[in-house]
Amino acid sequence: MNSQRVVILGASNKPERFSNKAMKELVKAGHQIVLVNRGLQEIDGLPVHQSLADVTGEVDTLTMYVNRDISTLEADKIVALKPRRAIFSPGTENPAVMARLNEAGIETLEDCPLVMLRAGRF
Repeated sequence: MNSQRVVILGASNKPERFSNKAMKELVKAGHQIVLVNRGLQEIDGLPVHQSLADVTGEVDTLTMYVNRDISTLEADKIVALKPRRAIFSPGTENPAVMARLNEAGIETLEDCPLVMLRAGRF
């Protein structure tokens, strides 16, 4: 498996949240993670960016753990970030943003990163 640089939009410090579980599994799988949540400074000792606009460098995958309203507000920043793909986790689906990202050449998926990791298709 190739290591990827993965941005987690909606990262959480709460162990019961799927974004937190995904963060831990992505690290365990050898991926480099970048956390984004405007309300947190760090999670498990890792720095948290306040905005997607603060993220620099290439991004292989953006995983979404935010509701439709937030992803709509973040659409311009996602396009500017230019991830290779964006994964909309269950409950975060946003057809309008997905269409916009596809038009910008960003692959979009509706899937669960945890399931993808366990199935070897992340």
